[in-house]
Amino acid sequence: MSSESGGRLRGSRCADCAVTTCPAGPACPRCGGPTEQVVLSGTGTLWTWTVQRYAPKSPPYLPPVAGFTPFAVGYVELPEDVRVLAALDIRPEDAEIGMPMTIAAGAGVPRATGAVV
Repeated sequence: MSSESGGRLRGSRCADCAVTTCPAGPACPRCGGPTEQVVLSGTGTLWTWTVQRYAPKSPPYLPPVAGFTPFAVGYVELPEDVRVLAALDIRPEDAEIGMPMTIAAGAGVPRATGAVV
């Protein structure tokens, strides 16, 4: 599972076939070999995205007092050849497939924003 360690994403890499996964797991999903914990890159590119326009069901979701606000969510592809699902801290109209992103562990889910290039 990805966890926060100074905001860095953590994953796992297979000792046998070098497949990297996020969240981390004890065994490789490709070959079943053992894995080791690794710190993943903090930058990547936006692979795909969408807008979450409906609030999750309640319970367990508790909407904020001001009400639900739609937000962008997408997959960020990292140099380790792994795609990580993240809430996108950008305006949906600014999202563009292939755009550079920074990504970090967040409360509950990873968070990504447009990278300055």
